[in-house]
Amino acid sequence: MSYASQQQGLTGTKLVALIIAFAIVGGIGAVMVIGLAINAIKKEIERVTTVDIEEPPPPEEPDEPPPEQPEQTTPPPPVAPPPPISIAPTPPQIQTQQNIPPPSPPAVRIPPPAPVGPPPSPPAPSQARGARTKNERSWASRIQENYPARALREEIEGTVGVRVSVTPDGRATGCSVTASSGSDILDAAACAGMERYARFDPALDNAGNPTTGSYSTRITYKLN
Repeated sequence: MSYASQQQGLTGTKLVALIIAFAIVGGIGAVMVIGLAINAIKKEIERVTTVDIEEPPPPEEPDEPPPEQPEQTTPPPPVAPPPPISIAPTPPQIQTQQNIPPPSPPAVRIPPPAPVGPPPSPPAPSQARGARTKNERSWASRIQENYPARALREEIEGTVGVRVSVTPDGRATGCSVTASSGSDILDAAACAGMERYARFDPALDNAGNPTTGSYSTRITYKLN
């Protein structure tokens, strides 16, 4: 074996020895650390186990409830017997009403007001008028000239009130005596003279058309 080989063999032996030494030292250190840790754990367990634990006081017994008192029941109110029912032996007489009141009048319905429109145009002026005499002096004198002969002989005088209807053509008809003279002869002569001699302008309606009218007058019969 050469020197180099021997030198290499020694170096490997030393290395192995060094590793073993380190391993031993590490193991011892680990044992010491573990021992210290175990001692510390034991002390902590002893400290914990020596703590005085105070037991909580026993719960107080609840007070005894008061004895139950019996409920007072009120007696039911006295029940009065129902009053006796009197039954009439005969039913009362029923009175019928002869006069039936009239039915109420129907309700009055007021129609709604008509819509307001333009004001109506004013009506045309009315042309209505009554009958008027026509040539009255002429026919009045003719009536008086026809003095009844009997009245002349008996010298009868008087005034007669008459009323006639005037036709649309202006003639007198339907004469009636409104005030008697006291002589039937003069009354009849006055009506006959009016219907025979009297002439008129006829009455007019609103539009100005001839229509039937009336006229009243008095006729006096007097002897000269």
